[in-house]
Amino acid sequence: MSMVRKEVIIHNREGLKSRPAALLVQTACRFASRVVIEHGDKVINGKSMMGVLSLGVSSDQRVAIVAEGEDEQAALAALIGLIQGEFREG
Repeated sequence: MSMVRKEVIIHNREGLKSRPAALLVQTACRFASRVVIEHGDKVINGKSMMGVLSLGVSSDQRVAIVAEGEDEQAALAALIGLIQGEFREG
């Protein structure tokens, strides 16, 4: 099985703090694939709220989203869409 990876810049004002982090984790958890987020030298489980918060990502910082599994393309697309939409719901 391959994996998909894409780097993206977090543009929303609060970075990956409480609400955006929760939305990211909720989105990641909808998929069967393994999701990891890389920031600097940290690599965390994208389905872990504590993991995402531990990254300390601020606005205008770059992260890499990596998905691996049966629905990896859909997982990556949903997460990138969420980030590029600056975590607006709907």
